[in-house]
Order: sequence, then structure tokens, then C-alpha cells
Amino acid sequence: MRKLTAWVALAASALTITGCSGDSGQRGSGSGSQDSKSPTSAASSAAPTPRWAAVKGAPRTIPAVRSFKAADGNGWRVSKNARVVVPAGQDSPLADEARRLAADLGGLKLSWQDDARPGDIELAVSGKGKAAKANNAAPESTADEAYTITARDTRLTLTAPTDTGVFNATRTVVQSVRAANGVPEGTIEDRPDRAQRGLLMDIARKHYTAGWLEKRIREMADLKLNQLQLHFSDDQAFRIESSSHPEIVSKDHLTKAQVRHLVKLARELHITVIPELDSPGHLGAVIDKHPSLQLRSAAGTSQRGAIDISQPKAARIVDDLLKEYAKLFAEEGVPGPHWHLGGDEYRALTVKSPGATYPQLARAATKKYGAKATVQDLTTGWLNDREKTLRNAGVQQVEAWNDGFHDSKVVTPAKDRTVAYWTGKEIGANEPAPFLKAGRTVVNLNDEYLYYVLGQPNDFTYPTGERIYKEWTPAVLRGSSPVAASLAGPDRVPGARLGVWGDLPQSQTTEQVARGIRMPLVALSQKVWDPRKPQLSWTDFTSRAATVAPAR
Repeated sequence: MRKLTAWVALAASALTITGCSGDSGQRGSGSGSQDSKSPTSAASSAAPTPRWAAVKGAPRTIPAVRSFKAADGNGWRVSKNARVVVPAGQDSPLADEARRLAADLGGLKLSWQDDARPGDIELAVSGKGKAAKANNAAPESTADEAYTITARDTRLTLTAPTDTGVFNATRTVVQSVRAANGVPEGTIEDRPDRAQRGLLMDIARKHYTAGWLEKRIREMADLKLNQLQLHFSDDQAFRIESSSHPEIVSKDHLTKAQVRHLVKLARELHITVIPELDSPGHLGAVIDKHPSLQLRSAAGTSQRGAIDISQPKAARIVDDLLKEYAKLFAEEGVPGPHWHLGGDEYRALTVKSPGATYPQLARAATKKYGAKATVQDLTTGWLNDREKTLRNAGVQQVEAWNDGFHDSKVVTPAKDRTVAYWTGKEIGANEPAPFLKAGRTVVNLNDEYLYYVLGQPNDFTYPTGERIYKEWTPAVLRGSSPVAASLAGPDRVPGARLGVWGDLPQSQTTEQVARGIRMPLVALSQKVWDPRKPQLSWTDFTSRAATVAPAR
């Protein structure tokens, strides 16, 4: 903020102001264009017309804008009397976008009337219906996130179908001011290629403060990223305050008040928070306080984190938590929240003969689903039941890890469940193509490019922004080879997230993590927004990132 304010002050100091030409029936603009329909044209024409050196070149932003049509003129710069104008008024969905933009540009004045004049920025929603009238509503498609910016005759106009699109436009303006002290004359038309663009944080195995997470949310907003997944329960710790089962909560955790603040801030910045309560594996922190739920083999051996899903009590505890956190993460005014069920690495399914090794699971399967049912069916049914709990609580979008979709014959996974594809290395992990051919939506979390695993165990290496920028695309779901283009469109692979995992939590400080994930996130933002081959060299892209999206 201090850097941008300094740039704004420098730009404003270079301006000279002259009187506006034209009669009192004209709206103030460099060309004195007629607008007889405006009831405030006389007031507008009284404003002086700012003059400045031309803003040259195409907009310099990350992600890059997808279309810019240059025009003759000097563009738009921040000037002494510039205002942010919202004709729809301060009770409209654009009020918060206007206030944020005014602050980001050094403290511009605000107008809630239809009185835009030379040097101003005007914000408007162009869409119709409920989505256009909603405030900070989750977009239903990339069309809701599209926007147009027009720099003409010293004025700047930002329009979009929804306030999400206008928000994206404001980020482009702020970045353009950082890069060139203004916006070049012409028209920007922009929209994301993929609807889901984000970051996953494992806050279970490594504790991150609410302040640290808030900085990541703001950094994501700078880059037009729109999802933050929080994996808050694992074998090592349970990191969010609970009223239904306070005994399982770890010493270092987020309070409910802190979670509500983060969810509210994220919503204001058009980011959806996706909770992940992983089951039936990765429940060690819960089992520590309820040891009778530990899954044990016929020989009496146990697998860390695996809960015994043949026991009714296991379902009751997990459902208690799902119901509690569905309310906590609910986004008021936004269609039902998004939820991640986990489902990966259930150790009962990693042995050669699950039914013989865990006979209690085999018995439970046949009792519930019939004589042909297997442990795989029981596990699939477990996730289906947890999804029903979430649906009843108002959750609208549910996903699970790709190795949480099992080779079950009697019970099939819920048809509308999204596949979060992370690996093909795990036992039972299918290739991505069969999921896509079966009609499932698949989100890309490819562990070859998008997994930042602390300590780099199990042959993991820290991802680099350069490798993502040069090699990866949303179609590269497993390893380094893309799936067929016919399967990889935005309707089938809606996006991607960078995953940060705390396997060896002490190997990096939270500050090192923030630095380490910065350029991978920046590169990811470019590749999920703009499907074209990047035009900048990696060196130039890195330099641009330092200017337009500085680290927080």
C-alpha cells in the first residue's frame, strides 16, 4: 500500500490542470462529447480537464489481460481531483469495490451519483437478474468474472456483469498504475479461462496464524485467485476451535472468531474458502482422544490415522464436526459453501486383501450393502453418507481426492462429486482420463508441479514458478503429459490449486513458506487465467511480478 501511494503521488505531481472546453450542455471530457441524456451534464462540464503525458504500451499486469484494443489518446492517470464514481449509489453491490479502489489509489474521493467528469473512474454492473444485484456472490461461471475497462478522454470506465467482474477490473487498474502510473487509452476486455484458481494450505500439520493466512488471502486477491482450501485436521493436529468436540482441538489453533473473520475477508475479496475435514483416513488427532475408534487388523495391528468405519460412533463424531463447521464456513449471501471430503489414503485399502485383514469392515459391508459388497463399497458408502450430511447442511459443491474414488462394485460415488486429482502414485489411484470420460469434473492439483511439501520427503521437490510457467497447463493432471484436449476444456477441468503440505513442518518457517510459494502462485495465476502461451520470458515475468504484485 505504501509503495502504491508513493507511485500515485509521483504521478499526480506531474499533472497540470486546464479548464474544460465546450458549453454547459456538454459532459466534461477531453473531446467534449455530447450526452444530452445525462441529468448532471452541466455539473460535469464544470470540472477541469486534466492533462498528462500519454500512458504508453499495452497494460502490464499479472495475469496478463486477454484483449486490449489501443486507441488514440493519453489514457488515464491518477490526478488531484480524480474520484471513484458509482452511479448506482452507496447501497449498491459496488460500494465496497469503490471504497477499496479509492483507498488503493491513494485515497481518492467517492461519488455515489451519476456525475462522472474528467479524470474520474466510473464503476457499473452491466448484468441483469439476481447475480447482478447480489453483493460478493460466488460467480456461477467465468462469464460472471469478465470485465471491460475503457480509457477514453481522460475518464476510466469499469463495467462487468457482476461485482466480481468489477472487482477483477479494479485489480487490473491497480496493477497498471503500479506498472505505468496509469491505464493506456483504449479498451481492455478480459475474463478467466478457468473458474477455479487457488491455494490449498495444510494448516493441520503446521500451524499458521490468522494474520499469516490473511496476508495470503490479500496476495491471492492481487492475482485474481479465488479459492483457498484449508486442510485443518490430520493425524498430527486438529486446528479449529470446536464446541461439539472440544477435546480433539490442538493447543495451537484458529478460533471460530478468527475463521469467521477470514471467511468474511475472503468473501469481500471474492475468494471462496473451502474447508477440508479428511476422512476416513488422516483422523489421528480425533482418534487420539477416542482410541476405541482406531482401526485394527485381525492380528491387532493398527494404522495411524485410520478410523474404524464399521463403528457407528465413528460416523456420529465426524458428522457432528461436519455439521458444526458447515455453519462456521457458511458464506452469508452466497450460494452454499464448497466442501472437500478428503477420502485419500485410507490404509484399510492399501493391503492385498482388505476383507481378510479387516474382517469387521467386511462384515459391516455385507450387512449394509448385501452379500457382494466389499470393504471398497463400505468406504465409498462412508463418503456418500458424509456427503449427505453436508448436503443436508446446505453445502452445494463437494469434492474428494482422486484416490478416494474406489473400485467398488455395489456402491458408487455420488455422481456430482468433483475429483481433486493430485497423484497417480498412490495405491488405487486411477488415471485422470477415466474420470473425465465418465463425465466427472476434475480439479488439477498435480503433485508433479503443484505440491509444495515441507521437507521434500518421498521424492517430492519444491515446485518452482518457472517450471509451472514454462511446462504446466490445466490439462497436465498427472505427471508431465496432458490429457487429450477434448477432455481438458474449462467445463471438464475447471481449474487448479497449489497445495502446501506440512509433512515435515519444522523444515521451514512460515515466512519461508510465504516466500517459497510466491512465484509458484504467481505463475499459476497466469496459467489458469490466460490459455495462451505466455509472451514474456521468465526473467521479464518475474520482474513484472515484483512491480505489479509485490509480496505481502
